[in-house]
Amino acid sequence: MSQSPESSITEGSLARPLFTLAWPIVVTELLQVAYNIADTIWLGRTAEPAAAIGALSLAFPLIFLLLSVGGGFTVAGSTLVAQYTGAGGDDSAGKAAGQTLSFVTILAVFLGILGYFTTRPLLALLPTDPETAADVIPLAAEYMEVFFLGTPFLFGFFVFSALMRGYGNTRTPMRVMVLSVGLNVVFDPFLIFGWWVFPELGVAGAAWATLISRAAATVVGMYVLFSLQAGPAVRLEHLKPDLTYITKIVRIGVPSALEQSTSALAMLTLTAMVVTFATPVVAAYGLGNRLISLVFLPAMGLGRATNTMVGQNLGAGKADRAEKAVKLAAGVGAGVMLGVAGIALLFAEPIVNVFLTTNTADAALTVRLGAEYLRIRTVEFAFIGVLQVLLGAYRGAGNTKTALVFSLVALWLGRVPTVYYLAFVAGLGATGIWIGMALGNIVGAIGAGAWFTRGTWKRAVVDTGTTAAGED
Repeated sequence: MSQSPESSITEGSLARPLFTLAWPIVVTELLQVAYNIADTIWLGRTAEPAAAIGALSLAFPLIFLLLSVGGGFTVAGSTLVAQYTGAGGDDSAGKAAGQTLSFVTILAVFLGILGYFTTRPLLALLPTDPETAADVIPLAAEYMEVFFLGTPFLFGFFVFSALMRGYGNTRTPMRVMVLSVGLNVVFDPFLIFGWWVFPELGVAGAAWATLISRAAATVVGMYVLFSLQAGPAVRLEHLKPDLTYITKIVRIGVPSALEQSTSALAMLTLTAMVVTFATPVVAAYGLGNRLISLVFLPAMGLGRATNTMVGQNLGAGKADRAEKAVKLAAGVGAGVMLGVAGIALLFAEPIVNVFLTTNTADAALTVRLGAEYLRIRTVEFAFIGVLQVLLGAYRGAGNTKTALVFSLVALWLGRVPTVYYLAFVAGLGATGIWIGMALGNIVGAIGAGAWFTRGTWKRAVVDTGTTAAGED
């Protein structure tokens, strides 16, 4: 189950290790999206599909807002494991992995409890259309309360995946994810519709299916970390808190947690705008975002592969090789995303139509609006590829503050105010939402690219003996 040795990342061809790292990440993230896709497909076949899918549209920004706090610290673990591995510090890499695991687990328990008890108050804060409030919010609450019960299991797999990625092994998390998604696909219809001996739980059933499958993935992931020689060598004594490592995790992780939480807050703000429209618009927004999450996969894979490439090469004192890897990944990302844009532009309506088979007026309107949304957002796809790679480079170097800044630029300068202006001030309605959503990544990619040329990001955050520790 082991991945290629570190020399394949820090020596020789750049294209081969980049591809070797990236494709399992893309598959893993595709499987991650498959959780949502499976839920959406099955819920789209319930008696009230627009309301059920709209519930997921409301739930995910709120879920992500709380979970993103812990997710930022998995980035810190991945970065530290990558740089220690590149510097040849295998024991330090294992210690960093253990410290990250224990730190994030404690945080996950706290966030799960917080999320469970704040679900309904948070939903009550959303300004909603009366129809949406009656039909969608109660279903969203049912989903979220169950989901938060499984927060430690959700984080368990995320930490495992991040630590293995930093080490250079992206195939093992992919295999574990196959198992988890398979369980989710199997349990979804049984728990949603009450097949066989199971109760009919509707939207809550989709959340229970996710919880069960995540728990299985976490158990297998912990077995791999502690029992197999497939990643950083984690031992039980590595779980005991060590202030030196915790300080590094916090210093790198806090900006990344802020990046993810402010991204979630931006999505929540956008959702609050969207839910003032009728249910078909809310459902189209949710469907469109799930399809865009598929579009993100190649860019995300390259971005996370770049994280590992940059981290290990900076750890090995090879800053020039790290820079070349970033440029290669950015070029590939832009090219691949242009191809994806062409496909989405040509087949938008058939793609959206897969998720709604109920023949109602609301369903037909949702398909039309969702296809319009998807077509408009194709203008940003190449920029998504570039931005994700650059953000991955900054994170791999430990410059999580820089990644935070450009995420804020993309969302809070390029997207949120634009959506508000076009949808409400300019009077474009739903079309204004679609156009505003497309502008954020364009603005962010241009800014992040300009900053990259300064070269000040090329410093490691661990003591490699060849580069100065620091952060830009």
